[in-house]
Amino acid sequence: MSGVASMIGSAEVQDLVGRWWWNYDEGNFDVLAALLTDDVHFSCRTDTGATDYEEFVRADVHGRDEVMAWQSDHRVNSPYPLRHVGANVHLAAQRGDEADFASYIFVTHITKTGVSNLSTAIVRGTVRRVVDDGVCIADLEVVLDTRESVLFRDR
Repeated sequence: MSGVASMIGSAEVQDLVGRWWWNYDEGNFDVLAALLTDDVHFSCRTDTGATDYEEFVRADVHGRDEVMAWQSDHRVNSPYPLRHVGANVHLAAQRGDEADFASYIFVTHITKTGVSNLSTAIVRGTVRRVVDDGVCIADLEVVLDTRESVLFRDR
């Protein structure tokens, strides 16, 4: 039906999230910018706020230009190769031309001894159907895991 937006499907969200992490890792900044809405919001932090690298990972920026400035600076000052693996990407809610998702990321880099685990995180976000650009990221929140694991009942 012409003029009627279809609900955003799981496959669209998984593809978008996968493209985001792939292009972030490879430093394809023009591609990343095209995956964002004009009014995008991006935030990043650790779950404890108490690491030696808080200033490097902390962000709360709005608008494509500000988000891309932070993303570009953060990426060029990070290791390469760096791999963000988005896992368990799923829809959490749908409303008209928007859908919320949640997922995990598992981040690795290479050291002299081989593949090294760098971080894990919970990722939540909102994607929006934008007429000319398909589905784009409107909100992305990354919370890096830094707490030591304990029994679930003791958290």
